[in-house]
Amino acid sequence: MRKNYWARAPQPRRQIVLFQSTLDDVVSADHPVRIFAELLDDYDWSEWEAGYDGTRGQPPIHPRILAALWLYGIRRGVRSSRKLEYMAGWNLDFMWLAEGHRPDHTTLSEFRTRFKEELKGLFRKVMRIALAAGLARLAGVASDGTHIQANANRFDTWTQEKAEAYLAQLEAEFQQRLATIDAARRADDALPEPHSGELFEELGGDSENQQLPPELLDQQARIEHLRDIKQRLEMADKVRAKDGIDPLKNPAQIPMHDTDSKIMPNKEGGYAPNYTPIATTESHGGFIVDATVTSEISDSQTLVPSLDRIEAEHGEYPELALADGAYASGPNIRALEERGVEFLSHITEPEPATNPAVRPDPTAPVPESLWIELPISKQSQTLDKACFVYDEAQDIYWCPLGQALTYECTKTEQKNGRRHEWRVFRCASCEGCPLREKCVAKTNQSGRTVTRDVYATDRERLAKQMREPGQKERYDQRMKIAETPFALIKDVIGLRQFLLRGLEKVNTEWRWTCLAVNLDKLVRGLLRLRHEFAQQAS
Repeated sequence: MRKNYWARAPQPRRQIVLFQSTLDDVVSADHPVRIFAELLDDYDWSEWEAGYDGTRGQPPIHPRILAALWLYGIRRGVRSSRKLEYMAGWNLDFMWLAEGHRPDHTTLSEFRTRFKEELKGLFRKVMRIALAAGLARLAGVASDGTHIQANANRFDTWTQEKAEAYLAQLEAEFQQRLATIDAARRADDALPEPHSGELFEELGGDSENQQLPPELLDQQARIEHLRDIKQRLEMADKVRAKDGIDPLKNPAQIPMHDTDSKIMPNKEGGYAPNYTPIATTESHGGFIVDATVTSEISDSQTLVPSLDRIEAEHGEYPELALADGAYASGPNIRALEERGVEFLSHITEPEPATNPAVRPDPTAPVPESLWIELPISKQSQTLDKACFVYDEAQDIYWCPLGQALTYECTKTEQKNGRRHEWRVFRCASCEGCPLREKCVAKTNQSGRTVTRDVYATDRERLAKQMREPGQKERYDQRMKIAETPFALIKDVIGLRQFLLRGLEKVNTEWRWTCLAVNLDKLVRGLLRLRHEFAQQAS
């Protein structure tokens, strides 16, 4: 092989240069970071600037630069403040974006959680630019949620028993330290009369807090925090007992390191402290129009508030909303209909074409040869509710043998903070019925019952709509629209566990992430439009 085979270094490390290159020279003219910076340069940062005191201290780095670093870094998988500090000092496109500033990780970390309200305004501005450029449209949206792990250990959790024991220990230590302070006061005649122990029994009065030494104020805050956790666990155990779960054998748990999170099933399997981030995505360009986080396992109650926020931000409701079957609840169906939003979702019910109970005359019995085709409930292993036809004119149900189930009573229940009400219909002709074994549970001695809540008509109307030609094909677009952002955020950005703790901070971290996704989409969309315009102009 020739001695001079290898390419020579264009600029050896120790070579002296005659003309010093600028920072702008090292970033190509068509690099996306330039459009990225251009968009943020045009934004009005006055609300962010108002958060600084310009009368003292060293001049701070402008919030435009710090926000740009976070958004550009997140989109490229840089989520840690320490790693972002390194990139701003050694990576060329990050150095260009930071204009040579090298913020430390503490400055970056504090900035990320400081401007949570101003961040909403920037999120709104990016969406409005995308809408104005035709890159996004509000005609149709799809909403979905996922589970992402909290920054907490699965096995370090509070239970009611554990919280009570630790609280008793903290309160004993607190009283012991108070006694030591009182003893010191008694030894000093110059001090006023000591306060009695009763003064510190109620740990919440302002006058008392002012007289506590600083070292005890922190311990008092810990006691109050633990009392709140204990109260939450007591309520959770009561709910579990109502659901048939023995709290002594399987008590409620709250993660110690992030008490706002909840133990939920992981998407990857198993259980861990999780949050449920929600994203509502528009169908044209895949921009995330609304983003929020809840600590509840179910995200079905987030759909209507999300669309209301979209209307508040942009002045109009989407024409179409897509969501999976978990969102197809009566309140959601009715609320979207009242707002004039078309709603497509999956309704779990037997197909009428394959259900012999759906017949022209419900008073006529289903032929015995078709009994084997009557749908069976997977839960009770008895005839499914779909076997009973509701007669709205007479307000009764007809069973497969043409017997009437008449209204008996109305029941109510408080569940998940909401009041549920349903009407009970019971059959009086079950005795001696040939379908009794398939229809009535063995523990039921009073005849088959069917319940109907106030939203039954709404669900039936949605089910009928979903059976119309073409609706299933329209609904099938939901998966691509709603789940693509989560695939990008989890697999490309790498957000499978939140770095921050507490629901408020996690919400801010999620909004930074969704804004980074939107800004990257906007940059690529504008680059494409500019390229198309240049081709047409040439």
